[in-house]
Amino acid sequence: MSIDEDTRWLEWVTKQFESIAGDDKEIDLDEFKTALKVKESFFAERFFALFDSDGSSSISLDELLKALDLLIHGSETDKLRFLFQVYDVDGSGSIDPDELRTVLKSCLRESAISLPEEKLDDLTLALFESADQDNSGSITFEELKAELENFPEVMENLTISAANWLKPPDLEQKKRKTPRYLTRAYWHNNSRKLLFLCMYSLLNVLLFIIAMLKNAHGGPLFMVARGCGQCLNLNCTFVMVLMLRRCLTWLRATWLVRVFPLDQNILLHQIVGYAILIFSIVHTGAHVMNFARMSQNDGMYQLWEYLFTIRPGIGWVNGTASITGVVLQVLICLMVVCSSTFVRRSGHFEVFYWSHLSYIWVWALLIVHCANFWKWFVAPGLMFLIEKLVGIAVSRMGGLYIVEVNLLPSKVTHLVIKRPPFFHFKPGDYVYINIPVIAKYEWHPFTISSAPEQQDTLWLHVRSMGQWTNRLYEYFRQPESQAISNKRLTASLRNRRHESRTQNELFKSASCNNSVASNKDDAVELTLYRTSRTHTNSQKPVPDPVAQAELGDVSLATRELTAKLSENHRYCNIKCYVDGPFGTPTRQIFASEHAVLIGAGIGITPFASILQSIMCRYRMRKQNCPNCNYSWCETIKDNEMKLRKVDFIWINRDQKSFEWFVSLLTKLEMDQADEEPEGKRELNIWGWHSKVSTIILVFMFSGRFLEMHMYMTSALSKNDMKAIGLQMALDLLAKKEKRDSITGLRTRTQPGRPDWAKVFQKVSEEKKGKVHVFYCGSPALAKHIKAQCEHFGFNFYKENF
Repeated sequence: MSIDEDTRWLEWVTKQFESIAGDDKEIDLDEFKTALKVKESFFAERFFALFDSDGSSSISLDELLKALDLLIHGSETDKLRFLFQVYDVDGSGSIDPDELRTVLKSCLRESAISLPEEKLDDLTLALFESADQDNSGSITFEELKAELENFPEVMENLTISAANWLKPPDLEQKKRKTPRYLTRAYWHNNSRKLLFLCMYSLLNVLLFIIAMLKNAHGGPLFMVARGCGQCLNLNCTFVMVLMLRRCLTWLRATWLVRVFPLDQNILLHQIVGYAILIFSIVHTGAHVMNFARMSQNDGMYQLWEYLFTIRPGIGWVNGTASITGVVLQVLICLMVVCSSTFVRRSGHFEVFYWSHLSYIWVWALLIVHCANFWKWFVAPGLMFLIEKLVGIAVSRMGGLYIVEVNLLPSKVTHLVIKRPPFFHFKPGDYVYINIPVIAKYEWHPFTISSAPEQQDTLWLHVRSMGQWTNRLYEYFRQPESQAISNKRLTASLRNRRHESRTQNELFKSASCNNSVASNKDDAVELTLYRTSRTHTNSQKPVPDPVAQAELGDVSLATRELTAKLSENHRYCNIKCYVDGPFGTPTRQIFASEHAVLIGAGIGITPFASILQSIMCRYRMRKQNCPNCNYSWCETIKDNEMKLRKVDFIWINRDQKSFEWFVSLLTKLEMDQADEEPEGKRELNIWGWHSKVSTIILVFMFSGRFLEMHMYMTSALSKNDMKAIGLQMALDLLAKKEKRDSITGLRTRTQPGRPDWAKVFQKVSEEKKGKVHVFYCGSPALAKHIKAQCEHFGFNFYKENF
């Protein structure tokens, strides 16, 4: 750091110290814990003891500056020496296995990770045996330093992340940057949307000017009111067109998707809604001021008579223009307020849902209010009516029933619905579902999480975030639901058959010693299970786990798995109605060459369907040579499958959330491992067969067709002193067991949040073709990812309802 930066840092630390220290100008342990925001007291106590050089049980400003100078300005050796002292609890100059276990246990708590005690022992031994090079039974400073050198990413930025409050704000971040909306990349990547908005704005301006000129005889206020009224004619019908979901789904399959921003229909709907609010307020305000002027000039009617009575005779239906106008203004304001983000995302979706149904009254009142509105409304209104009638017919055709329910962590309800034979959809599509036993008249949209190739059932994963979704979860969480208590013998028999079939499929789908996460309220624990699939004649078949459970001859892990299946699964026969499917931007994934799928939390649901469909299509195109281990994909004239590479990124806040789809991801990993021997894949191959010989031209390259990347945001990053040992141990044990200790997947779960600049830089360097990024999750993260996509020139698609 330069002298100026050093001086600035010193002033900043002094200021922060004064805001934390008490009247005695000293920081005690409790103040230190609060300031550092450390979850686990072990690290707070160890840091405090090392900072308190004089052993006075408090830290002075000089002691704090000395310690922080070492951590921020010190060399790597100085920082490693501090880390070693944190791990050396007894101060003996070496770290024994028990001390290391204590540290790793605190690391797990600090990162909000829960693992069985046996797994903690495995982690401790993996790190200890790797670091203890001379087998002396303890780790010295030199051995720890040598071990850390095997992890260069840790050495890059060794610090205490929780002490960022003691770092001065970066001056570079304060420098003004060019607004993102004024950059060339933004205009290039959003050209369709921006061009459409320009055309939309010009049309409104044109209509406004024409209406004003036609009504110049009425004065300025009357001209403004008429201009806004003409724009309202356009917008109050166009806002309807943007929500014709079936028409938009059909248009997505045509060339128009490359011209119009069909994927931004929700955003455009919101923009038009705000335009309606603005035009209506100006329209109403201009009329009110005009009525006030008229009441003063002629004196025939008072202002309140112009607004709330039919005496002035204004309007083409019995002089009702003023009254209907006032009611319309109230309804429009109510709809806009109730559709705000803070209402929809705060658990009050029903307020938005029911208030938005006021559009029926708005259109009816507009026809009465304005003599020309029906001319604008007739064509879109007919399309809207046809779409609604088709939706009612589709939702009522066939008997749809929820046949299975699985309650997952974080109050996620997994619904399995019997799929009708006429129901066809694309990966990533969504449906509206109505469950009369939950709410008779409410319809809610959810993404289909099963693949189209799954013929018998539909999957929906519902996160409890509002009144309806919470009622759904609580309905199936009750021990004796009314829908299940009826006909108990029939339900019991169906449950036993379902459980037997489900468990058999589960035990047949995995290789030996695989691990899946079991469903627990407080933690995700790994459970081992054995396969029933035999590979050689010498292997003995594994007995049926259900039969073992009934006979009592079964391992504790298997009994736990059986108990969990019974506790969290319900088999039922509950009537429901489904309207859809409706298309989303993810329909374009199979037209991509390199697809990056990013799911945040429950945002994985559309990608669960896509990933399953991708692997199904890949297996259908896979060919194997009977004489060797080579495999290839025949080139099929299929414009829907151009994929060369798929990167799947799943970001979760905590460990429990990974259980939602861990079994699916485990199966995808196993499928790819089975079909890609020795870690290689053959892609984009063409070949031909004859009666005499078979000639195959094979293009081979290293790397997987599908790569998965898991991130756990609550876990501390590798360069944090409170997590270095844990992350090193997890890496070592994952290499040893070929499996991640957190999720049970072969893919290693990364701590913290992704560095999108590095992630996209790596994707760009792979050069697998045009990159398309598909995202489903929180809007805040979407803005950041979209900005990075614009920087790298990637196409960005966001899931919307």
